[in-house]
Amino acid sequence: MSEARDEFDEAGYGLTPVGWGERPAIVAVDFQQAFCDPQFAAGRSPHIARAVANAETVLKAGRAAGVPIIHTAVAWSHDDEFTNWKVPALREIAPDSHAASIVPSLWDDSDIYVLKRYPSAFFGTDISTILRNRGVDTVLVMGVTTSGCVRATIVDSFSHGFKTIVVEDACGDQGAQAHDNNMRDVERRYADLIDADGAAARLESLAP
Repeated sequence: MSEARDEFDEAGYGLTPVGWGERPAIVAVDFQQAFCDPQFAAGRSPHIARAVANAETVLKAGRAAGVPIIHTAVAWSHDDEFTNWKVPALREIAPDSHAASIVPSLWDDSDIYVLKRYPSAFFGTDISTILRNRGVDTVLVMGVTTSGCVRATIVDSFSHGFKTIVVEDACGDQGAQAHDNNMRDVERRYADLIDADGAAARLESLAP
């Protein structure tokens, strides 16, 4: 997301690229029906629909390359799990429901499904252990929504020591402005950005 130089550039932000390691994985954040199916209020965003379409390209390349693919979804069984979320409608998402299922075009039975209750894919889950056990050093993040669970996952991926690459056009939000602002922010600090075609090409180069 190249722009004219600003105060962050002058202060030295974003000078060092993250780069790729040797063993990537894909963490696809909350491509679940609650956020992608237009029958739900949160699933009617054209920006999210764009992300779903672009994610399909990356996931297909990732499977061909044999890289681990982890999908997350949020769901809650009771009020004590839901805690302090400020979006009451989310409480209706239950485990094993349609709302908690992954968009069919993005799912494959070889993928890993991890349920979470908080924004980050890493918080309160086994994802970091799964990635370490598979020798992963690079995490490609994509999903919805950019300003919420995607951003939290990017920060935690960075905090766990993974090289973090964000597939920018395979992330979506309720509006483009929130998405753009958060992409700009994480690129300054924690991650490299790449588009879906570039990510797919890189993954295709790893295919056996």
